[in-house]
Amino acid sequence: MATFKIEGGRKLAGELNPQGAKNEALQIISAVLLTPKEVIVHNIPEIIDVRNLILLLESIGVEVEDLGSGSWRFKAENLNTEYLDSKDFREQATRLRGSVMIMGPLLARIGQAVMPQPGGDKIGRRRLDTHFNGFCKLGVSVTYQAAKASFVLKAEKLKGADMLLEEASVTGTANIVMLATLTPGTTSIYNAACEPYVQQLCRMLISMGAKIKGLGSNLLLIEGVEELSGTTHTILPDMIEIGSFIGLAAMTGSAITIRSASLDQLGIIPKSFERLGIHLEKRGNDIHVPTHKQYKIETFMDGSIMNISDAPWPGLTPDLLSIFLVVATQAAGSVLIHQKMFESRLFFVDKLIDMGAQIILCDPHRATVIGLDRKYPLRGTTMSSPDIRAGVALLIAAWSAEGTSIIHNVEQIDRGYQYIDTRLNSIGAKITRI
Repeated sequence: MATFKIEGGRKLAGELNPQGAKNEALQIISAVLLTPKEVIVHNIPEIIDVRNLILLLESIGVEVEDLGSGSWRFKAENLNTEYLDSKDFREQATRLRGSVMIMGPLLARIGQAVMPQPGGDKIGRRRLDTHFNGFCKLGVSVTYQAAKASFVLKAEKLKGADMLLEEASVTGTANIVMLATLTPGTTSIYNAACEPYVQQLCRMLISMGAKIKGLGSNLLLIEGVEELSGTTHTILPDMIEIGSFIGLAAMTGSAITIRSASLDQLGIIPKSFERLGIHLEKRGNDIHVPTHKQYKIETFMDGSIMNISDAPWPGLTPDLLSIFLVVATQAAGSVLIHQKMFESRLFFVDKLIDMGAQIILCDPHRATVIGLDRKYPLRGTTMSSPDIRAGVALLIAAWSAEGTSIIHNVEQIDRGYQYIDTRLNSIGAKITRI
C-alpha cells in the first residue's frame, strides 16, 4: 500500500495540463470491441483504472499497441470468447468499475457477455439495473450465476426498441448506445444521459459509421447498421481534474493556470465555483486561477444559505462535490453540500473534522460546512483515502494545512489522477511517495 507524505502550507505557482478524461476513456476504449478494424485513440490518461481496462481487453484478444504520449492503437479482430468464462477474467473484471462498459460491445459483436460483480469506489450501491433493463428491451436475456457471482448475458435475436431509462445513467446510456449501433432497426433512448462523455462516444461511433441523432439531448435515436469501421479519436481534458485544480489553487491561495481546459465542455462547473467566491479568468482556452486571500460564499437572493448539489448534466457532476466541500472549509460563509447520488460519498468528512474543519454531517447525503475564513488553518494529520474523489479532496486539505499530513491507500487516487505527486511537485508542492 502506497502512502503520500505532504508538507502543508506551501504556495503553488505555475501551469498544469489536465489529463485526458478518465470517464470518457473507459467508454471509448470499450468501444474498440465493436469493430475488427484498427482504432487509434489519443490523450488516454496513464492511470490505474484505464491501464487495467486495456489489460483486460488485451486478455480478451484485442491487439494493443502503446504509441507513446497517451496514444494507443487497438484492433479487436480475433476475440477469445472462452476467456470470458474463466477465473482470470472474473478476477480482472472485478478490479475496476469500468469493466461494465464491455458488456454492450461484446453483446453487439459476439452475442454474449459475462460480467462479474464489478469493483471500484466504495461509495454506496451502484446497481446495474439501467444497463440490464436497456439490454433486455433490445432482446438480451440476463441470468445470474450465484456460484460464480456473475451475470450471464445472451443476445440471440436483437431488435431495435423504444425505451425510457429509469435514471439518466452515464455508463448505462453508453452501454445501451454501443449495443444499439449494431442492433437491427431503430432504437430510441429517452432520459438518456447527455454528459460530454456520452456525446464524445457518440461522435466516435458516428465516425465509425453509426447512425445516431440527438447528441447533447436526453433523447437519442439510433438506426442500427451491419458493421462499424475503424477511426481515430481524441479524448477531452478531464473536467474533474480541472475542477480539482481550481479548488486546489483557491484553497491554498495559489496562482495556477490550467492549460487547454476546453471551456465549452465544462458546463456549470465554473459558475459553481463562483458561488463559493472563487474568481476565474478565462484566457483563450485556458483558465487562470488568481491568488485568493479570501473567498466568500454567496447566499441565495433571500439571504438563505447556499445549497450546492449534484444533478444530471447539464447540472453539476457528483464527482466534484468532494472538492467543493473541502474548499468551502476555508471560505467565508456557510454552504449545504447535497450529494444525491451516492449514500456513502460524504463519510470522509470525519477526517476533515479531525483536521479542524467545521462540518455538520446531517445524514449520508448532506453536510453543512461552516467556513473558517482562513482564520483557523487546518492542521496536518494521518488519514486514508476511501475513494478517488475523496482522496484528492483530502490531498487538497493536506496542502492547505499547517504541518505534515500522511495519506495512506493512495492507490485509490492513482486510479483517477496520473502522476499527481510529480505534476504538483513541479509547481511547488512537496509530496513524497512512500
